[in-house]
Amino acid sequence: MPTTDFDLIVAGAGIVGMSTALWAQKEGLKTLICDPAPPGSGTTYGSACTIATYACIPVNSSTIFKSLPHLLTSKDSPLSFNLTHGLKNPRWMLSFLNNCRHSRVKHITQALGNFLRHADGGLDPLITEANAQDLIVSNDCLYVWSSRSGFENAATSNAMRAEQGVVFDELGPDEIRALEPNLQRPMHRGLRFKGARHITDPQELVRRMQVRFEALGGTYLPQKIDRTQADDTGVTAFLGDGTQIRGKRLALTAGARSGQIKGSGAEHTPLGTERGYHIIYRNHGASIARPVGWAEAGFYATPMAEGLRIAGTVEINAIDAPFNTNRTEYLRRKSHEMFGNIGTPDTTWIGHRPTLPDALPVIGFSPQSSRIIFAFGHQHIGLTLGGVTGKIVTDLVQGRTALCNINDFSPERF
Repeated sequence: MPTTDFDLIVAGAGIVGMSTALWAQKEGLKTLICDPAPPGSGTTYGSACTIATYACIPVNSSTIFKSLPHLLTSKDSPLSFNLTHGLKNPRWMLSFLNNCRHSRVKHITQALGNFLRHADGGLDPLITEANAQDLIVSNDCLYVWSSRSGFENAATSNAMRAEQGVVFDELGPDEIRALEPNLQRPMHRGLRFKGARHITDPQELVRRMQVRFEALGGTYLPQKIDRTQADDTGVTAFLGDGTQIRGKRLALTAGARSGQIKGSGAEHTPLGTERGYHIIYRNHGASIARPVGWAEAGFYATPMAEGLRIAGTVEINAIDAPFNTNRTEYLRRKSHEMFGNIGTPDTTWIGHRPTLPDALPVIGFSPQSSRIIFAFGHQHIGLTLGGVTGKIVTDLVQGRTALCNINDFSPERF
């Protein structure tokens, strides 16, 4: 028989899951969070660590059609597709390409822009609750182009960003150099996102959230949920060790592995993965004063507690495909172009951003049962949107209207 009843079971303890658990426990819901890995140790840990409220432009792009041959064959592109994976998943690939049409990109940008306007309101209360203000740096963010053509090609995206209320200053080469004198690669133009923040240690943020969650009476269980079974009165979660746990609701926040939890309905969503990589130079954390994104190269350089992190690129491939050393070599080569000879990276890493073909998350009740709530698919902005997603899930559990319009994120859209 299932053990203790909970008001909410949360499957997955990254930033989205832990935010959900902490919001729910703060409101007095008896909450259990399950994950076999240490909280925040997965994709949350390895991100570029920006609180990217300006990041409303999706990976989907109308320019992809003419650049697809290059993406399929070049080792020097920030975006790569594995052709074999694409042929095995034609539904996902065709849907992704369909969402690269300009009209769809504009709609997706509007949906993300609206969501991102609520991001700080969902995350900041949790930062305060976790006493983690010391992990947050408010020193703007810089996004740069090394070529005139690159900047001109981004004109439509930058205009759409401005339409969504994103505030930025356009900078010339001298202004960029004055802000970041250690950039060795000459930059043509840049955008300075005023008020942008970053997190120096995202796993530590999640750890402190966990400490506060447990102090409020929440329960963390280092177990994997293999499958779920919902009925009229609640959900039974079947754990990897054979234990059964009963809850009134279950929030599915397991990122790119959400579809592997059987019985939830998530296995029927077209959930893919953006494989992202990072490298770290431990002795170069002071090289820059703020995150610097290099547009053409597709990565961010971020000053972190553990050093200078070079994080980014997008590889569309199977979640369990082998580590692609071409991607980390690409980051090493490009980081040397950006900063000069800064030596050999101390560590390399791969993570799996949960990705739907329309670049929007899935948030809402499972088509299979209203006892299960989906909250996954945030791509590369999960760290930014985790807090507000947790607040929305808690609203749904409590029978309230979500704090913002989530129609575009409906699980029913597929």
